[in-house]
Parts: sequence; structure tokens; C-alpha cells
Amino acid sequence: MPSSVPSLPRRVAHILRTSLFAQVACALVLGILVGKLWPGFASDLQPLGDGFTRLIKTIISPLVFCVVVVGIAKAGDLKAFGRIGLKALIWFEVASTLALIIGLVAANVIQPGSGMHVDPATLNTAAVDAKTGGGHLPSTTEFIVNALPTSFIGAFAENSLLQVLILACLVGAALLHLGHTKVPQVLPAIEQAQEIIFAVVGFVMRLAPIAVFGAMAVLIGQYGLGVIETYAKLIVLCYAAAALFIALLAVALKAVTGLSLWKFLRYIREEMLLALGTASTESVMPRVMQKLRKAGARDDAVGLVLPTGYSFNLDGASLYLSIGTLFIAQAVGVDLSLSQQITVVLVLMLTSKGMAGIPGSAFLALSATASSLGAIPAGAVALLLGVDRIMDSMRVVTNLLGNCVAVFAVSRWEGALDIDRAKKVLGGETVEPAAEDQPVPEEQPAAEEQPVPEDQPAAEDQPVPEEQPADVPVGTTKEPAVSEAG
Repeated sequence: MPSSVPSLPRRVAHILRTSLFAQVACALVLGILVGKLWPGFASDLQPLGDGFTRLIKTIISPLVFCVVVVGIAKAGDLKAFGRIGLKALIWFEVASTLALIIGLVAANVIQPGSGMHVDPATLNTAAVDAKTGGGHLPSTTEFIVNALPTSFIGAFAENSLLQVLILACLVGAALLHLGHTKVPQVLPAIEQAQEIIFAVVGFVMRLAPIAVFGAMAVLIGQYGLGVIETYAKLIVLCYAAAALFIALLAVALKAVTGLSLWKFLRYIREEMLLALGTASTESVMPRVMQKLRKAGARDDAVGLVLPTGYSFNLDGASLYLSIGTLFIAQAVGVDLSLSQQITVVLVLMLTSKGMAGIPGSAFLALSATASSLGAIPAGAVALLLGVDRIMDSMRVVTNLLGNCVAVFAVSRWEGALDIDRAKKVLGGETVEPAAEDQPVPEEQPAAEEQPVPEDQPAAEDQPVPEEQPADVPVGTTKEPAVSEAG
């Protein structure tokens, strides 16, 4: 009698066919092998990862716009939306500052650059210029001005998330002001566009394993595994500091919402592995937004907090910048005083906010910090060229988790989080879609509005019988009137 249990090869094939996590994991391993064995061929695979990232970036701006507009319109309270934004900014500033301080303390204790005795004159500073493309970080004034859109279409064309957020807030406020009676078709149209975009995200995500394979092969092919040995102390320190920060995030999430960060990690394991493989949090933003909404966070909170965090809450980058600054100072033999390290924190609190979307932004921020101190040669930043790409995984994981925790915490703070639903979803239970996500059944016509059969005239069209005169004897009828047809 044949066994009903499927064979091992069939089960493996089924998992690979149905699980995005398994597909991405296999692509990750294959990319490492190809990069190690055929580095020349691996360098030609760069378009695989770049093409996927470009496809995802085309979706992000319209998706953020739709989610924010729908969130504001459904919440029905623009003041609540403003409170969410303010609370998010407070959370971002506290979290990123904590990350900077953790990085500085860790670098002072471990001393990752001590004993290197590097001569800055021997470093190739031209490589840093090539990495940054000759760009610069915007000043605070430039950052604020650049966040304001110059045209409606331009914000989407340039994929500027802050500009799109501002436009979405204006459109959502306009819908609230006009009300559904004056623009009854606009909100349903935006909701339908949002569903179309999520469907497109599903199509594009099928290419994720190919993107991870290409990106990982390029990484190993270009840098090899030897760089890990050279910078082992710095790499271990950065990842250990990130683990400590993530542990603090878990404590904060549990204290504020009662949710488990470990269960949330299992819930977004596919997106996390994809972000690791492509070294980009943008590649998973649409899917993470969708999962946060399913986990009970309200649309307006998800639509505002998560995209804003991509510019204001780069916790992983803050850790790396603070550790990197002390690393290059120690490597060239510069001993930074306490006041100089406080200056490092203050400068990075500003420069880390304008890093999103700028090529080589980490090196620009490090160069700006070194220049502000006047004690570290700007060329010493080139020391981190060989290890910067290895740090992407740490920055991606920490940035993504920091922003997701911020969504839950701010939502809970504002009363925009369904705790029961979140616990069930993160626990792996199957939960019905939220009421606002379910299709509204067509309203049945009232009894008096039901159609009348063709062979039966309506009640108001039937002839009213003439009133019998009082003196007519019972059993007799009055002569009927002559009809119009007769």
C-alpha cells in the first residue's frame, strides 16, 4: 500500500516552489558560492540586483501616497495625524541618539582601531571621491527646503518620499475638508489604486531570489572573504553593538505594546532575508507596509511613520557612524577627548538625518564629522572603504527593525493599534481581514423598492373601486362606468 506521506524530494520541491523565504535563502547561498568560485563572472551580475531595486522604487512613491491619503480620510481626524507625526519624530530622535551613544561607548571600550598606526598620507582619498560621486550632505536648511515639492509630478518622478508624504497629507486633508459628498469617487479610486499597487508588488517579489543571487555574488566577487579577516575586530564590534541595540528595541516593544520582537522577526522573515540579500530596506518597504497593516497598525500610522523613518530613523547607520568615527581616529593615533566625542554625537545627530538616497552618504557623514572636529584627517575615511559593504547587512537589519518598532510604538501611543489582532497575527493565527479591508456587500433594495412583476400593475396604478352608495341594497352592484377604451 503506497504511503500517504510525500517523499523528501517532493517536500523539498514543494517548499522551494511555495516559500519565498526558502527561495531567497537558496539564492543567498548560491550567490556566495558563485562569487567565491568565479569572481570575474560574478561582477557581471550587478544588473540583477539593480534591476529589482529599480522596479521596487517605482512602486514606493505611489504606494506611500495611497496609504497615507486613505489613512487620513478613514481616520477622519487631521489633528490625530499631526499627533502621530510629532510622536514619531520624538521616537526617532530618542532612538537614533541612543544608537549613537551605544556606538561611542562600545568603540571606547573595545578600541577597534588601536595599534594600527596608519599614516593618512598613504591612503587613497580619490577612492572616497569616487564612492561619493563628488556629492555632499545637505545642510539643515537645504534638507527642509528640499522636502517641499516643487511640482506634483516631480515628487513622484524624483522618488522623493518626504515630498510625496507632504503631498499625501495635503490631499488627505482636502478630502476631509470637502467631505465624501462633494468628491464621492476620489477615495474609492485611490483605494483601488492601492490594491493594484499591492498586486504589482506581488508580481515583482517573484524576482526577489534572482536579485539576491546577483547582489550576493557581486559582493563576494568584488570584496572576497579576506576583508572579514582584516577588519574582524571592527565587524564583530559593529554587529555586537547592533545586537545590543536590537535587544533594547525588543524590551521597548514589549514594554510599550506587549508584543514580541522575536515573533515579529518570524512574521517578516522573508522580507528580512530579502533586505539582507539586496542590502536595501527600500526593496522590502511595500511588503513591510502591507504586513504592518495586517498586524493591526492603522493605515495612517503605517503610511506616515515607516516612510518618514527611512529619512529620520537610521539607527543602524547611526551605530556605524559613531563606531566608524572613533575607529579611524584610533587607527591614525588621534585620542578624542570627551568634549570632542560629544561634538561627534551632535554633528551626527544632524548629518545622519540627510543620508537617505545619497550615494556614499556614510562617507560624506564621516568626512563632515572629521572636518568639524579638526583633529582627524579627512582622508582617513578611506580606511572604511574595504569594510563598508560588509556593514550593509547590520545597517539594513537595524534600520528596518527600528522603523517597524517605531510604527508599533507610535500606533500604540496614539491608540491606532489593534493589540489583540497583532498578537494573533504574530502568533501565526489566521485572522480575518479587518472590517475596513473587507468588500462592502451590495445593499439590498428595501421591500417597497423591489421591482414589480410586469404582468401586475403597481399599487398606485390600479383603479380605485368606486364607493358604493349607501342606499344600494345588499347583493346588487352599481352599473360599471364605461372605460376609456370603450
